[in-house]
Amino acid sequence: MRCDEEMNSTAPDGEPITPAGLVALEAEIEQLETTGRREMAARILAARELGDLSENADYHIAKEDQAHLETKIKRLRQRRANALIVETDTAAATFGFGSTAEVLDEESGTVHTWTIVGSTEANLAQGKLSAQSPVATALLGRGVGESVRVRTPRGLRSYRVQRLIA
Repeated sequence: MRCDEEMNSTAPDGEPITPAGLVALEAEIEQLETTGRREMAARILAARELGDLSENADYHIAKEDQAHLETKIKRLRQRRANALIVETDTAAATFGFGSTAEVLDEESGTVHTWTIVGSTEANLAQGKLSAQSPVATALLGRGVGESVRVRTPRGLRSYRVQRLIA
């Protein structure tokens, strides 16, 4: 199934994610399950050695942090289980899921380099736009030279696809 068909389906079978996003998710799970758990066990052991557990704040904080760590691992595993890998069509002539483009903000003249990704991969500081965001939704399927108008928190903005990168 093409990525634009995946993104436009009304009831996807999973959470869209790029192959790179899946690799990063799996690396985070691995780190938390190994290093994260070992460090947490060491914290708990050190806190236990401080004495009476009923009055040991360090121990109780470490146990709470351990519970948060396990909850995070469980949440990330669920994301991985629900992941729907969407391959990027590198030959496409339009801006699609997983692809990168230079986009001109026609009001400010600023050129942004954005990649459209799944909502859990989104990070504007890294140029990763959630496919569910208004800007990405408007830009999906647009070719070089096409402009769109999008209502943003800063008001109505015009963006033009300058160049498709990948």
